[in-house]
Amino acid sequence: MATTRLDIEHEFRALLAPDAIRSATGADAVGGIQPRLVLEPTSEQHVASLLRLANDAGLAVIPRGGGTKLSWGNPPSRADVILSTARLGKIIEHAWADLTVNVEAGCTIQRLQTALAQHGQRLALDPLWPAQATIGGVLSTNDSGSLRLRFGALRDLIIGVTLALPDGTLASSGGKVVKNVAGYDLPKLVTGALGTLAVITRAVFRLHPLPRNAKTFSISGCNLEETQRLLLAVQDSKLAHTSLQARLAQDAEPVVDILFEGTEAGIAAQESQLREIARAAQVLHAPSAVWAASQELWNSPDSAALAKIATLPASIARTAETVQRAAGAHKTQWKLAVQATGIGWLRLDGPPENLHAVLSDLRFELEHAGGSLVVFHQPAGMPRLETWGKPGDALPLMRAVRNQFDPKNTLNPSRFLAGI
Repeated sequence: MATTRLDIEHEFRALLAPDAIRSATGADAVGGIQPRLVLEPTSEQHVASLLRLANDAGLAVIPRGGGTKLSWGNPPSRADVILSTARLGKIIEHAWADLTVNVEAGCTIQRLQTALAQHGQRLALDPLWPAQATIGGVLSTNDSGSLRLRFGALRDLIIGVTLALPDGTLASSGGKVVKNVAGYDLPKLVTGALGTLAVITRAVFRLHPLPRNAKTFSISGCNLEETQRLLLAVQDSKLAHTSLQARLAQDAEPVVDILFEGTEAGIAAQESQLREIARAAQVLHAPSAVWAASQELWNSPDSAALAKIATLPASIARTAETVQRAAGAHKTQWKLAVQATGIGWLRLDGPPENLHAVLSDLRFELEHAGGSLVVFHQPAGMPRLETWGKPGDALPLMRAVRNQFDPKNTLNPSRFLAGI
């Protein structure tokens, strides 16, 4: 006999405190799809049990952390239950002598960094909206930030993970030490999977010491071609910079930002080398706020389109010229904050139909050159553009992995690449 809505709610309530289950409201909608219930378990065992019940009942589950990136990805094909990690926020173990931390998925980035800083350490990560973004959400969306240039991506920082699978299994991989080769590499597999394989309940990360000092410099007085040469010259030099980005915009002079960390004497020596490399350009001390350039592009996003681009580091100027050409042809304003790795955020402002045309042109050009364009925000009235672009040759393998972990498409159905 089929499980009714009242039956499944009764089973959910048997596992949860009375205030940990409620009816969903309009604020809980995901991509315009309205769920029925919001569940807030307090343990990873309860996460697994709730997932098993939902999976057996054929319900679609949308995992949610801080909700900062819940609009990313395609709209779900269905949404019955929001599974929130809001009550899974504990820092389980900070092994400061080993430079590792074991933390629950619902802990915010800011709270974790504050705790780590008490021992002079940090998770070398600067994602969007750290005050609200959670460990699980940042991992699922693979949101690294500007520190990626020096410390690597999230896949380089995570060394262990515990997952709740749709069948109710709790699976762990990795460990609490930096060198660990046991088991399959689940931490890397679920990073960037947008919650389509399992619900992350906890993660273990390698840590880095907090720098003694940090100083940011901004370099101006260059055109696009000179900006490209400067970025490559800095990357080819012996400078030990932590972050390097270019801020580009319509009718504005390009600006390059560089961050040095270390001792005062070391930073002074780096500054001297930088001025020698930049030479004709103007090099000025800058506030650390310049590293929030990507986040500032999201201010008042309702009428704008925002996309994440990836291009070769040597093609940043060429990509900016492509953006300028496409935006000019369709009377659209643009701003771009791009890291020296070639990963950047693009904001477009203009009529909805023009935004669609610019994004379509840019995606074609970028993919033709071996890059990509992922649309993470589309304003109302804009003709719908597929979020991810071309899936490439890996799609059959990705479908097979999804089917192995979640054969019923319980988790975030259709939200990932090619409707996975």
